[in-house]
Amino acid sequence: MTKLMALIDGSIYSQSVCDHAVWATAGAPATVGLLHVLGRRGASSAPINFSGTLVVDGRDQLLDELASLDESQGKLTQRRGRILLDQAKARLLEAGVAEVKVRLRNGDLIETVLEFEPDTDLIVIGKRGEAADFAKLHLGSNLERVVRASGKPVLVAARAFRPIKRFLIAFDGGVSAMKAVDHIASNPLYAELECQILTVGADTPNARKQLDDAAALLRAGGLDVQAELLAGQPDMVIANRVESRGIDLLVMGAYGHSRIRSLIIGSTTTEMIRSCMIPVVLFR
Repeated sequence: MTKLMALIDGSIYSQSVCDHAVWATAGAPATVGLLHVLGRRGASSAPINFSGTLVVDGRDQLLDELASLDESQGKLTQRRGRILLDQAKARLLEAGVAEVKVRLRNGDLIETVLEFEPDTDLIVIGKRGEAADFAKLHLGSNLERVVRASGKPVLVAARAFRPIKRFLIAFDGGVSAMKAVDHIASNPLYAELECQILTVGADTPNARKQLDDAAALLRAGGLDVQAELLAGQPDMVIANRVESRGIDLLVMGAYGHSRIRSLIIGSTTTEMIRSCMIPVVLFR
């Protein structure tokens, strides 16, 4: 049975996360774990030192009111989280997902994700969260944290789901790219889709062999594959191919080759997630 972890918050991406999770189950028996993490209480909730600024009676009254307000806000946040989870669960069940588990947690998102990750095949998360700046196309900070921390494939949901008919693998010959190829070649979810695999860079014998070997592995898995090697700047070439070929899903490694890039999401990966208006599956 396929097991997914779907991360939702109060952003407009939450419905899309659910819809992409439904697609990822491909109508097969699946369990989707819906996870909403409230986060630790911020510094603004810490006690305030009023010594020397207010008389005792006024200070005690204010502290009581602040404590009451803090408690009320905490209860409202919990209620809101449960409503979000209930709505998402109803959406998934209506779409035919076999089993949905809801989890409302307080604490750090990454610690919670890593707790449930061992029993997860795929993580689904929105491209941006509630605090992201849409005007500047900022990515959600939690997205980058999840991709860095998790060893499982991460499906980054676009703003709205649309049917997926063709996908593109951005292939650089690295370990994460090969992991993506191995996963797709053995996953029936991709079997009926049109597959394109693209390497961007110098047309060397080694690059050509790596691309041909990857395409052969995909074909051995039953996929109809178009393979191509193009020169140019990777982010620009990939973005142009996504647009010109009507690609519905981009698959790529989350990291480049260099040791510096092993510490952060590769620059090409970040740019692809930011600029392409389609879902992206990332592999480490």
